[in-house]
Amino acid sequence: MSITTEDLFKSLWQQYVQLNPTAEKIHTLLGRNNKVIYNDHVAFRTFNHPKFGVDHLAQTFEQLGYKARGEYEFKVKKLYAKHYEHPNTDLPKVFISELLLENFSDKLQTTFSHIAKHTSIDVRTSAGVSYSGRHWDIEYKTYQELYKESPYAAWLYTFGFCANHFTVYFNKLEGFEGLPQLNSFLKENNFQINASGGEVKGSPELMLEQSSTMAEEIEVSFSDGKFKVPSCYYEFAKRYEDSTGNLYQGFVAGSADKIFESTNKTN
Repeated sequence: MSITTEDLFKSLWQQYVQLNPTAEKIHTLLGRNNKVIYNDHVAFRTFNHPKFGVDHLAQTFEQLGYKARGEYEFKVKKLYAKHYEHPNTDLPKVFISELLLENFSDKLQTTFSHIAKHTSIDVRTSAGVSYSGRHWDIEYKTYQELYKESPYAAWLYTFGFCANHFTVYFNKLEGFEGLPQLNSFLKENNFQINASGGEVKGSPELMLEQSSTMAEEIEVSFSDGKFKVPSCYYEFAKRYEDSTGNLYQGFVAGSADKIFESTNKTN
């Protein structure tokens, strides 16, 4: 593989901040007191088709040395996910989730089957698939129908293959005592925090606390017009030691379930 991890995450970040200018603003704001903003993980969305499932999307990262470390199920949202870690712990973890198509309506299944049929890119061989974007035409009417059933599906339909969010690693962030203080600081600077399940999801007992902004709404060109829809969001994660004295590196399904709602509409 010709691409390096540095090149890959640089490309992912560049695409991400184009979709989510809010993240770059926050990154710059936090950078006033932090020379480096460390990244805990980057997350991606896909669907469980033989060509595009989690395991296939992960191959881009596995060829760079990443290994699968955890599996997660989200029964209400009908999702499955895995997270991956690199031997170089300075590199961010990767979290990939997928729609379980068979658990959704015929309409939703047909939409994504059509997408799979008319997408020529092979995720098993393309190093750039993670930031290759959307390979199909979209219409706002379909977006609305998908959103009623699954905001996650509507987002994936609209944006395709790209980073859904980056995550500030709070443990290495200077200037804040905890996530509540960080959240307050962001709200004071007019950024909206995801309050679903509380502004801070998780707890020290669960060894992970998370919070996130609500996805910024950006104008997207659909075949039937231009409309504003939620794009990407910025997450913040604080990790705690496990029983062995090491920082917990996994994820908490109950918290992630609420974090997914950061791409829901706010009005």
